Amino acid sequence: MALWTIKPALSLRTGMQWLSVVALVIAAGCSSSNDAAKKALNPDPPDKMYAQADSLLNKGSYSSAAKAFEDIDRDHPYAPEARRAMVMAAYAYYKAGKYPEAQAAGKRYTVMHPGTKDAALAHHIVASSNFDEINDPHRDQTATRKALTELKLLVQRYPDSPYGQQALNRIRIAEDILAASEMNVGRYYLERKNFVGAINRFKTVVAEYQTTPQVEEALYRITEANMTLGIVPEAQAAAAVLGHNYPSSQWYQRAHALLKSGGVSPNIGSGNWFTKTLKGLTPGSKAQPQPAVQPKAPDPGLPSPDAMPPPKDWGPTVSRPGRPPMGLTRTTTQ
Repeated sequence: MALWTIKPALSLRTGMQWLSVVALVIAAGCSSSNDAAKKALNPDPPDKMYAQADSLLNKGSYSSAAKAFEDIDRDHPYAPEARRAMVMAAYAYYKAGKYPEAQAAGKRYTVMHPGTKDAALAHHIVASSNFDEINDPHRDQTATRKALTELKLLVQRYPDSPYGQQALNRIRIAEDILAASEMNVGRYYLERKNFVGAINRFKTVVAEYQTTPQVEEALYRITEANMTLGIVPEAQAAAAVLGHNYPSSQWYQRAHALLKSGGVSPNIGSGNWFTKTLKGLTPGSKAQPQPAVQPKAPDPGLPSPDAMPPPKDWGPTVSRPGRPPMGLTRTTTQ
């Protein structure tokens, strides 16, 4: 009986000793693994990593530069170089043509550091990435609407930034493309005798894109479609607004001739869609000009506005100069 009581005790003691040895080996292995992981995670100081990433950017290795900048933020998140590396990663992705990645990186910066001096550049990169995905007026305009939203936010949040004036120019281009797209759909409806659908498209141009050259034809098409439907007062009002704002326009001459053939003349009247839509610009009022943006010099350590590519040239359907908002009286071009 004594042997049976001693042997389990010895086995238990031996087992505990072995467990202690195994635990020490595992702890030593984990410690060495952690040390190796730390060395792999932080191979170089942040200033050296930033210099290497910047060198890749200058050599045109944009994708590699973007990854190198992101490594700084990952490996040294509290270093002074980390915050700037975030926006530079967005810029490198943009230069590489990787627009979704550029937008994600730029938005991440603006969310985390909205009040910093580099926030305007980050938002500029987001807006530019959307702008460069714009399609021509005959194709889907989802990217155009996204670009317009980001551009307006850029002007609203950073009105004094060096990117403000370019954003205003791009807003006019984006609005012109959207107006041209609406006109294309409206003409399509007209050709298929869907006059109500066509009128709604043309009214969208008049109400939302007043500063674009598409407005002249839109007003004529509203006149034309309403005359076909027999809604004469609306046709007269559309022609009157067209004549007040663009008296020398060929579209007004056509609208006037069309009304004359029906025995009526342009008349704005009251209570129609135009007086309700343009109630902020009644006869005798003037459009308020927008204040000019005075850009500031960009940070020399960051890409300048000139480093970003110029706006796309969409051809004769897109007008570069802006126009004042349309009213019920002729306005003076600023």
